[in-house]
Amino acid sequence: MTVYIDPPTWPGHGRLWSHLVSDVSYDELHLFAEELGVPRRAFERDHYDLPSHRYADAVAAGAVEVRSREVVRLLTAAGLRRPKGRAR
Repeated sequence: MTVYIDPPTWPGHGRLWSHLVSDVSYDELHLFAEELGVPRRAFERDHYDLPSHRYADAVAAGAVEVRSREVVRLLTAAGLRRPKGRAR
């Protein structure tokens, strides 16, 4: 199982956030998030939003650190990208 995480540089709700993604399946991503204790409500379209204070936890659990641009590339290549406004 390989999931990926970008640096916590995305502002929102007074925090910085990372994106946690899989390049294989949403099932793989949901399983990793569940094992990490990330609530399902943090899932948005094709990724989990993870607050900066959980970044090190995700990396310690096996998430591979990538740049934000790489997250989009991985999702697109896997056919898992769900941009805003696109039907599920």
